[in-house]
Amino acid sequence: MSQGSVSKSRFGALPWIGPSIVMIAVMVIWPAIEMVRTSLHEIDPTGLAKGWNGITNYKTVFANPDLAPTLVRTAIWVFGVVAATILISLPLAQLLHQKFPGRKVVRYSLIVPWAASVVMTSIVWRWILDGFYGMFNRILEDFGIIKEPIDWLGTPGWNFFWLMAVAVFVSIPFTTYVILAGLTTVPDDILEASTVDGASGWTRYKEITFPLLRPALLVAAVINLINVFNSFPVIWAMTGGGPGYSTDTTTTLAYKLSFRDQDIGASAALASLNFVIILIFIMIFLKVSKWKEATE
Repeated sequence: MSQGSVSKSRFGALPWIGPSIVMIAVMVIWPAIEMVRTSLHEIDPTGLAKGWNGITNYKTVFANPDLAPTLVRTAIWVFGVVAATILISLPLAQLLHQKFPGRKVVRYSLIVPWAASVVMTSIVWRWILDGFYGMFNRILEDFGIIKEPIDWLGTPGWNFFWLMAVAVFVSIPFTTYVILAGLTTVPDDILEASTVDGASGWTRYKEITFPLLRPALLVAAVINLINVFNSFPVIWAMTGGGPGYSTDTTTTLAYKLSFRDQDIGASAALASLNFVIILIFIMIFLKVSKWKEATE
């Protein structure tokens, strides 16, 4: 093959992938570069860069007394929500994969929390859990479970629990459909052959279905990790990260640093740290994917 042919084959796909490359460069790479650049400058409250600031903004972030508990809370938030979402979505997807009357209606109904605005869903839950006129308190009082209303979103411990519960609620539809898509790729003939061989339902699931679901589970887990880590609407619409900083994650803390404390440089520094963590998640995903390909 001539050198001209090789060169042509290398760039033959450029017209097709060119728009995607441009979009990634404009929507991802350039904002990331600007974010890091901003974190290394002194920025006044109006957004005007006053000059090079080195790592001063990062020092300010690490000196923030609320950073350490926020990091711990973020880890609990991310891994707790993702784990609960997958544990609930796995049997739910298995149920929706079975044939039963009204299956289509149930599948379409599952889309509703996903299709609805996350902000509106969070606001509805904030009304439900309101300590004065919330429906949840009224139901518990009617059943005699509580004697007086509880401020669920103002009580430390309970408020973060309910934030995680709502985050799981809005994450289940996507995760369930990813796993459901994985279930449709499991060959029926293999399952039928194992049934003929006398394998029980649990054995078929453990030895055949679940191993074949691992790629779908990996995709669902990684995408959920990224989405939940960057989740802002649920926390901000329900508690605003409060009372105080008691329900903040690093995402909402970065927002407060920028728009409440008017410290844009420190906010950019924290956002850059968040970006590094996201890159680590992606690198782990790519490494696991390559490991899987090498073992096949």
